[in-house]
Amino acid sequence: MKAFSRLSLLFPLLAGLALAQTDARQLKPILNEEILAPQVPVFQLRQYIVERVAKPPAPKSAAQWSAEASKLREQLLKEVVFHGWPQEWVNAPPKFEEVGTLPGKGYRIRKMRYEIVPGFQCIALLYEPDNLRGKVPAVLNVHGHEYTLGQTAEYLQKRSITMAKNGILTLSLDWLGTGQLNVPGNDHWFGAHMDLAGTNELGLFYLAMRKGLDYLSNHPNTDRTRIGMTGLSGGGWQTIVLSALDERVRVAIPVAGYSSVGTRVEANDYGDIGDTEQSATDFLVGRDFTHLTAMLAPRPALLIFNAEDDCCFRAGMVKPLVYDAIQPIFALYGKQDAFAWHENRDPGTHNYQLDNRTQAYHFFAKHFAIPQFDEDASVAFEIYSPEELYIPLPEDNLTILDLARKLASQVQRKPLAADAAGQQAEREALQSTIRLTSAKLERARATAISKHLGVESKSYLFQMSDGLSATGIWFRAIGVADTAPVSILLNDKNKEESAQAAADRINRGEQVLVLDTSFVGSTMKHDLTIDYLQELFAVGGRPLGIETRQLLEITRWAKERANVAKVRVQTSGMRTQLVSLVAAAIAPDAFSEVTNDKAIRSLSYAFEKPVRYFDAPEFFCLDLFPLTDIDRLTKLAAPVVVKNTPEQEAISRGLP
Repeated sequence: MKAFSRLSLLFPLLAGLALAQTDARQLKPILNEEILAPQVPVFQLRQYIVERVAKPPAPKSAAQWSAEASKLREQLLKEVVFHGWPQEWVNAPPKFEEVGTLPGKGYRIRKMRYEIVPGFQCIALLYEPDNLRGKVPAVLNVHGHEYTLGQTAEYLQKRSITMAKNGILTLSLDWLGTGQLNVPGNDHWFGAHMDLAGTNELGLFYLAMRKGLDYLSNHPNTDRTRIGMTGLSGGGWQTIVLSALDERVRVAIPVAGYSSVGTRVEANDYGDIGDTEQSATDFLVGRDFTHLTAMLAPRPALLIFNAEDDCCFRAGMVKPLVYDAIQPIFALYGKQDAFAWHENRDPGTHNYQLDNRTQAYHFFAKHFAIPQFDEDASVAFEIYSPEELYIPLPEDNLTILDLARKLASQVQRKPLAADAAGQQAEREALQSTIRLTSAKLERARATAISKHLGVESKSYLFQMSDGLSATGIWFRAIGVADTAPVSILLNDKNKEESAQAAADRINRGEQVLVLDTSFVGSTMKHDLTIDYLQELFAVGGRPLGIETRQLLEITRWAKERANVAKVRVQTSGMRTQLVSLVAAAIAPDAFSEVTNDKAIRSLSYAFEKPVRYFDAPEFFCLDLFPLTDIDRLTKLAAPVVVKNTPEQEAISRGLP
């Protein structure tokens, strides 16, 4: 009788399992169905960022703003720009070496190289007026993404030559990734690897231009009360950043180089977002480029933008926030005439051609108190070739990627604490580092349902309280209990790639949620998503923190839905591997197991391969690598069982 009772109890379970047979081909069409149009996650991300953009400053008095601006400079330099930087690098005096001269008509060009940090050199050209005596004005000329030409670009040479002919000492700097520094490893996106290593990438770009200012300021013929700075595009960005943060720049002329972050994000068809240093991590927390513009006051500044810019920063879009809103601050100092605007319409595209150069010459002359001057047409015949301006650099000169690898190689962590209090402290440090959000799952909205060939599916839109969303599809065999075990599957590519893994778990009698968190899979289909993620970093967000919170919240929902104590997670790819391990390390009680496929052994893989910023934005979280690694997260997640799939283990052991 007892045996019969046991069989009678077991039969329904066996019957349910018999119905659970499915295969990947059956699941793929369902997994491929669109839950959220690609434009929607982009809109949500834009809104998320815009809500965090600081409004333009509106001080009541000049004294108030001077105090606020001074505090902002100190905070930005100490807490952001030089976060993680060795002080001996930050405080090192400029080291310039002259390697040759070129003759000019009324000037000479001194060819120089200089050290940004030990082992990393850049090049510079000093345009020196003939018969240089006494103190004269000086200008730091910087440029943007002239990838192959660098500072040998004709418009930049014409600007430097014309200034030198008119008595202005002019230093032209090459830029990382351009000109002679346009070499593998100097792509600006590798700056994100410096963040991962614990050193804010902005510091490198800042030091590269500040060293030029140091040299000019220390030149025996420089009148320190008449130092200017100007540049186009990335040079315009350099100009606003350095001029705002270093008051030695007395006259600033940024050209088509920046806007309010709100403007950039809201105008989704507006143009190029720029490189990672232009949206440096935490640079715009509680502040915006409007603040940087205001920090120029009361020093003279001319903002030049182009009416039909075919790259970025169109004049009509930029002007309301970075000029109109800042005029009243200059007025507080009685210096409204020192703050000027020029909209270029000839040619009106992304340029620093003759009209823009003429505006710059006249503005510098006015505020340097020298005679007005214009560019002579004969300057066009004085342009040197890249070969003539070539400056040899060391064969082992570092690159951005080399420097990131060097910094990562110096990371030393203390052993993980064995006691509960020590491990909890590490969890809190991890939460702080990834900026784990406090967002809650507001609603799991069912958007579709199917019952076919013995399998039930239900599609969900997971709406978070911060305005972002995740999507998922819940599967189970028809007849399987509501309280059956649950596996959450995540894949770096898309839901469809999880079809085979989902079929395997369904055939084991489990309930399965195939999940895409924000910025992964179907939510990353729109090209603009990765661009806006840069701005997310700038306003203090971290993709890793957002996705980890979503996984934790949806896991909680899944546990409640199925009335289970813990959930199993299975990932495919390094991005979802990292998110799941961080989630398990923070909340080990939520998970029973984390199984990884296509996994990595260490975050150092990001430096070694190297992993591109576009391919894994979760990785490039400031200070993550100095704090933790895959093995450390695994230990912190205990008692969660963390393992790799058999296929992954075979790959790790080098088996076929």
